[in-house]
Amino acid sequence: MSEYVKLPHPRTSGDQSLEEIFLNRRSRRDFQTSSLSPSEISQILWAAYGLKEPERGKRYTGKANRTWPSAGAIFPLEIYLVAADIIDIPSGFYHFIPDEHALKLIHDKDLREDLYKIAYPREMIRVAPASLIYIAIESRVMDRFGERGRQRYIPMDIGHSAQNVYLQAEALGLGTCAIGAFDDEGIKQVLDLPAEEIPMYIMPVGYPV
Repeated sequence: MSEYVKLPHPRTSGDQSLEEIFLNRRSRRDFQTSSLSPSEISQILWAAYGLKEPERGKRYTGKANRTWPSAGAIFPLEIYLVAADIIDIPSGFYHFIPDEHALKLIHDKDLREDLYKIAYPREMIRVAPASLIYIAIESRVMDRFGERGRQRYIPMDIGHSAQNVYLQAEALGLGTCAIGAFDDEGIKQVLDLPAEEIPMYIMPVGYPV
């Protein structure tokens, strides 16, 4: 299995107005078992944490080039993907690499059942073909903003990014639901996260029932 999966280039136009998407957006908790396409998960990840103009490369990485705002343009988050049923993308646990618009394979196990058990449990995690995992690296903001960065700016950043996922999912005819209730230490063990990475959100993504 290849260590990297290059994702399709994201689209920058759609068929619905922003106002229509606002009107229809809601938390979707029941999913079909239908597979996602590479272009769909590419679009979701781009909305969550992507570069607005990937083709411009390293020169524009960071400040003003993300799809969401971050306090001090620090971007203290990382996005992982639990992929279980995505066409042409093997099941596994991946790290999203925005600069390359690619997935880096961490390991090739389907983690849905393990995540389901530590999220008190929520069936949508077990059924959805993919889940985004938001983690925060607190030192990135605390070095500059201290405790205020940890308590205030990280939650703001996650809210900005997660709302993008909600809106992009709705625009694609998909659904998602942000989950913050889970066993913190349990998820760190299941995902084998480094000590500095703090799990914040699980966002299952799939076709709503």
